[in-house]
Amino acid sequence: MDDITNSSKRLDGSLHLPVLVIVEPLLLPRTCILNVLRRELAEFEILDMATVESLDCTSTRDVRLVVLSIADKPIDDPSVEGSLAFVAECCPNAAVAILSNHDDEPTVQAAMQRGVRGFLSTSLPIEIAIAGLRLVLVGGVYRPLPVAGMNRIPDFEPPDARGLARAYLVNEGAGVTIERSVTDLTPREQQVLAELELGLPNKLIAAKLNLSESTVKMHIQHIMRKCAAHNRTEAVLRWRGRLPAQGRDHEPGAGPMQET
Repeated sequence: MDDITNSSKRLDGSLHLPVLVIVEPLLLPRTCILNVLRRELAEFEILDMATVESLDCTSTRDVRLVVLSIADKPIDDPSVEGSLAFVAECCPNAAVAILSNHDDEPTVQAAMQRGVRGFLSTSLPIEIAIAGLRLVLVGGVYRPLPVAGMNRIPDFEPPDARGLARAYLVNEGAGVTIERSVTDLTPREQQVLAELELGLPNKLIAAKLNLSESTVKMHIQHIMRKCAAHNRTEAVLRWRGRLPAQGRDHEPGAGPMQET
């Protein structure tokens, strides 16, 4: 009852804003998520609820996204499927994002098959989670990048292309970590690479960085060449150190790049 009352009070304050709802049973994580989202997504009214049943109080609102926390539960858990069905009934025009303690491919696939448009693991850095939510809010789909046959590298810290001075390229076969300077990429290429890591398409990268799509495509081609990659996904993986570096097959004039 308190949950519904608190949500109703917030509704009176900004009825003109589109709504994003976070459904998290635990008070502490729910409050932390609420504070972050209100700071980062100020153009939305952010509501927090302990259960999906409280969505009844939003029936007259423009709910754009419901973020449902499922913790360790599998997607086919009856309570999760019941919650997804209730969200679809109460907010038929809203996208749904799942917040899960898992990021394995079967779990992600099961969520996507049920119409979920965003899959956020609790292991994600907050800036990537926010970017993923923004992508879903503009009609996109965010999910962990499937990497067949590749395991997470223990204690490997991926580069932050927005500001770190160093990145690391890992040779898994030899078990050797080689230091590499991110100055191989220009500052603008580093920004584009950071957006590629979020899985954003060229159009959204262009809008976010205030560039033309053709300029974004040019930067991606340069990134792929410098990473000796055949496509954008491979470029991200090489930069993160999950693929061994190969010969630079795509020096200028060596042939067309793919998937830019």
